[in-house]
Amino acid sequence: MRVPGLMVSLLSLELGLALSPPHATASDCGYLGPAERLTFTPAARTRWLAPLVRAPGPLDPLYGTVRRFLSVVQLNPFPTELVKALLNEPSSVKVDEVVRYEAGYVVCAVIAGLFLLAVPITGLCFCCCRCHRRCGGRVKTEHKAMACERGTLMAFLLLTTFVLLVGMVCAFVTNQRTHEQTGPSVQAVPETLLSLQSLVSDIPEELQTVADQFSLPQNQVLEDLDGVGERLGNLIHSQLKSKVYLVLASVHSLGQALQVSMDHLRALNATTKELQEGQQHLEPAVRDHRERLLALLQDPQCQGNCTGTLSQVHALELGADFSQVPHLDDALHRLKDVPETNFSSMVQEENSTFNNLPLLIGLQTANAVKEVQPWLWVLHPQPKLLWLWADLKKAVSGQPEGVRMLATGFPDLKATSRWSQTLGELEECSRPYLKDVQRYETYRWIVGCVLCSMVLLVVVCNLLGLSLGTWGLSAREDPSHSEAKGEAGARFLMLSVGFSFLFAGPLILLVFATFLVGGNVQTLVCQSWKRGELYEFVDTPGNLPPSMNLSHLLGLKKNISVLLAYQQCREGAALWKVLQLNDSYDLEKHLDISQYATKMQQELKGFNVEIKDLDLLSPEARQDLEALQSSGIEKINYHDFFVQIQKPVVKTDMQQLSQDLERLVQAQGNSMLGQQLQEAAQGLRNLYHEKVVPQQNLIAKLNLNARALESAAPNLQLETTALLGNITVLRGELPVFINHIMENASRCFMTRELGYFSQYVAWVREEVTQRIATCQPLSGALDNGRVILCDMMADPWNAFWFCLGWCTFFLIPSIIFAVKTSKYFRPIRKRLSSTSSEETQLFHIPRVTSLKL
Repeated sequence: MRVPGLMVSLLSLELGLALSPPHATASDCGYLGPAERLTFTPAARTRWLAPLVRAPGPLDPLYGTVRRFLSVVQLNPFPTELVKALLNEPSSVKVDEVVRYEAGYVVCAVIAGLFLLAVPITGLCFCCCRCHRRCGGRVKTEHKAMACERGTLMAFLLLTTFVLLVGMVCAFVTNQRTHEQTGPSVQAVPETLLSLQSLVSDIPEELQTVADQFSLPQNQVLEDLDGVGERLGNLIHSQLKSKVYLVLASVHSLGQALQVSMDHLRALNATTKELQEGQQHLEPAVRDHRERLLALLQDPQCQGNCTGTLSQVHALELGADFSQVPHLDDALHRLKDVPETNFSSMVQEENSTFNNLPLLIGLQTANAVKEVQPWLWVLHPQPKLLWLWADLKKAVSGQPEGVRMLATGFPDLKATSRWSQTLGELEECSRPYLKDVQRYETYRWIVGCVLCSMVLLVVVCNLLGLSLGTWGLSAREDPSHSEAKGEAGARFLMLSVGFSFLFAGPLILLVFATFLVGGNVQTLVCQSWKRGELYEFVDTPGNLPPSMNLSHLLGLKKNISVLLAYQQCREGAALWKVLQLNDSYDLEKHLDISQYATKMQQELKGFNVEIKDLDLLSPEARQDLEALQSSGIEKINYHDFFVQIQKPVVKTDMQQLSQDLERLVQAQGNSMLGQQLQEAAQGLRNLYHEKVVPQQNLIAKLNLNARALESAAPNLQLETTALLGNITVLRGELPVFINHIMENASRCFMTRELGYFSQYVAWVREEVTQRIATCQPLSGALDNGRVILCDMMADPWNAFWFCLGWCTFFLIPSIIFAVKTSKYFRPIRKRLSSTSSEETQLFHIPRVTSLKL
C-alpha cells in the first residue's frame, strides 16, 4: 500500500550508480550480432597457368642413377664462352673447344665406335668359323670337371639373361613413358605461351570485375543501416530499462500510497464531522436522562441501593469532545481533486511508450520521411535527423575514387604490344617444330619398340636354349634317350648368338644417338637451368645477340635482371614491380578508403535522439505530488485525535447503569416509582444502542484513519520529494546517457561496417597481387618449361637409352656364355679322361692277389 521509507535512500543511491556512464567494452557491440563473412567471386581468367609437377614414381631411382652417370660423363662447367660464340658468331666456334667440352661424350663415342666395329667383325668371323665347323662344336670327351664347368656356364648365362630381361623391361617402360609424355609436353608449350600472352591483356577487364564487387560490402552496410534503428532502440531500451522501470515502479507505488492517504484523509475528515454532529444530538439526550434519573433516585420513596446508583448517574455525561480535534479543511482545500491522475494508467502508458522505443527509432531511421501518428513520436529527433540518415545512406552508396579508378588507372605497358607480338610469333613458329617433334618421336618410339623386341628375342632364345638343354641333360642317363632336346637347346643358344651379332650394331647406334642428344640436354640445359647458370648467362651483357635480348622482349625494368625478375615473380611480386609501366601504379593508394570511412563517420555523428515525450511523470501527476508536498498533512497534530479517541463517548457505562436500574425496580415497594425506573432503564438502553454505539463505531474508524495518516504522512512527504528530485535528475541525465550509448553504438557500428570494407580491401589486395596482376605466371612458365623439358621428357628419354645400352653391352657376355654353354648340350663320347694308366684302358680286369689268412 505504500513505499517503504528505506526506499528513499536506496532509490537515490541506485539511480546515482545506474546513471554513471559505463565504460565501453567489447560486449557493448553484442547488440549488432556477429559480422558476416562476405564471399567474393574471384575473377575468372581465360587461361590460368597451372604448375606442372611430375608425380613421384617407381622410376625415380633409375632417373637419379642416369643423372649421376651423366654428371660423371660431363665434368666440365657451363661453357659460357662457347655458347656465346655459338649464338653470336657460329662460324667462329672451334672444333677443338667443342671436343674439349664434350670430352666425356667423345670417350663414349670412341667406345661406341669400337663396339660398332668389333662386334659385327667378330660376328662375321664367328659365322665363317661355324661354316667350317670349327666354332661352337661339342665336347669330345667327358671328364670329372665337366659338370661343374657346365653348371657354372649355365648359371652365368642365366644371370646374364636375367640382366638382359630387366634391362629390356625397363627399356620398354621408359620408351613408352617417353612417348606418352611427349604429347602432353608438346601441347603444354603453346598453352603456356598463350597464357603468358594474356597475362597483361586481360588485366583491365579482371580489375573491373574486382572493382564491381565493391557493391557486396556496400549492400551489406545498407542492409545493416535499414535495421540499425531498431537495434539501436533495443540497445537503448536494454540499457535504460532497469532505471526507467525502477522509477516507474516508484511512481506507481507512490501513486497508490497517495490515493490511500487521500482516502484516509477524507475519511478522517468525514468521520470527525459525523462525530461532532452526533455529539450535538447526543449531549441533550444524555442530559435529559441524567436529570430524570437524578429526580427518581433522589425520591424519598426510593428503596434499595439508590445512593450507589445515584453516583453513576452523576457521571452520566459525554466523555470525548471531538470539537477539540484539529481541523482538516485547509489540507483538504490544498488537496482538492487530488489525485487528478490515474497513476496506474499513466505508468502503464509510460511503460508502453518505453517498450515501443525500438520500433519508434526504427521508424525514424527509415529511408524516407513518413507520416506517423503523433502518439508514436516518442523519440523526437533533432532537426533534419531523417535527412542526415538519408545523407549517411547516400554516402555509403557512393564508391571511393580509388576503387572506381582501379581498372582504368592501371597504366599500359610500354612493351605490351611487343610482349604479345613476340609471344604470338613464338607460338606460331613453334607449332611446326612441335609437330615435327611429335612425328620424330613416333619414329623413335617404333624403332625403340623393334630393338627392344630384338633384345626380347635374344632373351627368349637364351631361356629356351637353357630349358631344352637342361631337359636334354636330365634325360641323357637313359640309354634310349634321344639327343634331339639337347641339340635343340644348343641351336637356340646359337640362334641367340646370331641375333646378338646381328642387332648389336643398330642397338649401339640408337643408344649413342639418343645418349648424345639426351645427355647434352641434361648436362648443358637442365643442370644449368636448375643451378641458375642459364639466368646468369642471359643477364650478362653481350652473351645474347640483340635480337634475343630477353629483358627487352619481356619489358623488364632496367634495374631488374631476368634472374631477379624470376625470383621476385616466384615470390608473388606484382607486375608493376617487375615490368616497365608508363606511370607508377600504387595499389594501396587505390585501396585507400579512409576518406570514404571518414565521411561515413561524420554523417553518422549527426545522428542523435532526444527523449521528450517519455516524461516518466505527467504534468497532472506532478501537480498532484506537488500539492501533496504543500498540503502539510505531515504537520497535522494527530495526537489530539488520539486523546479524544481514548476517551469514552459517555463517561458512565450505560449498559451497566441500565442493569442496575432494573435491579432497583424489583426492590421498589412503590409500583409507580418502579415503573418509572423501568422506563428510564429502557430509555437509557435505547439511547445507548441508537446514539452511543454508532459514535463508538465512528471513533474506531477515526482511529484507523488517524493512525494510518500519522505513520504514512511523514514518509509520504519524503518519498514524494525524493521521487520528484530523482525524476528531475533522471530526465536531465538520460540525454547524456543516451548520447553515450549512441557514441558507443556508433563506434561499434562503424567498426563492424568498416570490417566489411576491410574484407573487400584484403580480398582485392590478395586477388590483384596473387592472381590478376601478378607476374607469377612468368616464373611459373619458366618452371613449367623446365619440368616439361627435363622432368617429363629428358629423364625418361635418358633412362631409355641407359637401359637399352645396358642391354646392348650385356649382349657380349650373353654371346660368350651362350657359345660356351651350347657345347655341353650336344652329344659327347661316353669316356672318362684320366692321367692314370688304368683309367685309360677301355676294359680293365683287376689283378688277382693272394689273400693272407
